[in-house]
Amino acid sequence: MTDITEFLSLVVLRVGEQQVSVGQLLFVPTLLIVGFLLTKWLTRFVSNRLAAKKANPDIIHLVRRIIYILAIGVLFITTLDFINVPLTAFAFVSGAVAIGVGFGAQNIINNFISGWILMWERPIRIGDFLEIGDARGIVETINTRSTRIRRTDGVHMLIPNSALLENTVVNWTLVDRVTRTTVRVGVAYGSPVRKVAELIKRAVTENTEVLPNPAPLVLFEDFGDNALVFDAYLWVHAVGDRDLRLIRSEIRFRIEDLFSDNDIVIAYPQRDIHVDGAIELINNDRKPGKQPKGPSHE
Repeated sequence: MTDITEFLSLVVLRVGEQQVSVGQLLFVPTLLIVGFLLTKWLTRFVSNRLAAKKANPDIIHLVRRIIYILAIGVLFITTLDFINVPLTAFAFVSGAVAIGVGFGAQNIINNFISGWILMWERPIRIGDFLEIGDARGIVETINTRSTRIRRTDGVHMLIPNSALLENTVVNWTLVDRVTRTTVRVGVAYGSPVRKVAELIKRAVTENTEVLPNPAPLVLFEDFGDNALVFDAYLWVHAVGDRDLRLIRSEIRFRIEDLFSDNDIVIAYPQRDIHVDGAIELINNDRKPGKQPKGPSHE
């Protein structure tokens, strides 16, 4: 037993005037493991309590991040204090690290700070439908460096947080989920236009997804090249382009049924061809080298 005590008391490291023994070094992993497990349990406990109270997913995500950062800081300071290493011993090292970070990790720091801005100001939240350039998708996770978005085709995108703050981002669900969309219909010339407008508005208002306020509006838009063009403007609750396409599809199905019942023809492209001059028909069955017979002269 005396040998074990002497072994654990053996000094293996000196930091300034402080001495670090074998026992202290062996106890550090235990302290870190216990601290990690406690942090994980505390994070899960707080998240479950917030979820039970139906808190916003962004708030839960932000609280988890704060708990992790605070836990790391407490573990770091506790570990140094246990092995009798003062924080002033890292003053030179921290200065060198700060210089290295400033020159070599500007993008990482930029994305890190941008991630915290996104979580605090919440211009983009988990579950929002975003349009970034040609890509559209739903926000799944906002991390400290990047944001993960699931596109409408199921592909995941990792976008740097700084790009979300520095570029133009269309957030379809920032304030609410109310969106305006349009259904265009072209009918044949000669159709009863007021009856057409009435049937289109009926098809729109019968759809349960269409909001009564603002009320849908049907306009006789134009005399087109091949059709009389009508546009129906309507407001719906939609999360993304997929919902809008489904609603427009159902309205078009209903318009087709109503037009069929009232003998209204949906126009299709037509072209009139006018030929100027004489038309000459060529007989392709003529044998090569054989001259056509001309009129006989007596």
